[in-house]
Amino acid sequence: MTSATSDESRVEPRGWLADSSLWSLVAVNVLVLALALYQHWSFGSLLMLYWTQSVVIGVANICRILSLDHFSTEGYTVNGRPVEPTPATKRKTARFFAVHYGVFHAVYLGFIVGILRREPLWTWTIALGTALFVLNHLWSYRRNRELDRRGTPNIGALMFFPYIRILPMHAIILSGALFAPAAFGIALFAVLKTAADVAMHVVEHRLLRKVAPAAPLAGPPADAAPLRAPPRS
Repeated sequence: MTSATSDESRVEPRGWLADSSLWSLVAVNVLVLALALYQHWSFGSLLMLYWTQSVVIGVANICRILSLDHFSTEGYTVNGRPVEPTPATKRKTARFFAVHYGVFHAVYLGFIVGILRREPLWTWTIALGTALFVLNHLWSYRRNRELDRRGTPNIGALMFFPYIRILPMHAIILSGALFAPAAFGIALFAVLKTAADVAMHVVEHRLLRKVAPAAPLAGPPADAAPLRAPPRS
């Protein structure tokens, strides 16, 4: 008889290959890169599009935190103190993330506006790319929500996941890739960013599969005496 462990190890390598949300993410990134090269986008325009995707990721993460039914707070502290997995903790975490993530992106938007200078901040091609990312992350959000309900995700980990996806943007800017030739720089930036998207998508879903299952509703103890009908008079 084949054990559950061996069955799981046998199908595990195909897990990410069969993930339709992962391949839709790759497809959207490839379409965006092709659109950027075809339209001769500047780095500012590409950063603007990825900024909107980053905002979409943040909004989806807030909704995901608020929709948690069961979650863990292991290793998660507020003001240096451990917290309990209560609805109040869930709301406070969502508010903290919204403020911190929002302020960060407001500052980043100012940086992008400085790069664009006299270029238009919003075009139909950027709107099209944003719509594609919205559809992709909506699909991913619905799947993640179902996985969250089957387990007990760590709310602290969920709060920090979105920051990992925007690291390539910082790496490219800080390394001076903005001064590379337009086509080469845009292609390099898009490849690094897509690689981070794919890597974090896979890591996130693997962590979700390893979380503890949701606690069942409490029932009577196993050794409790069975109920007996009262004797007839």
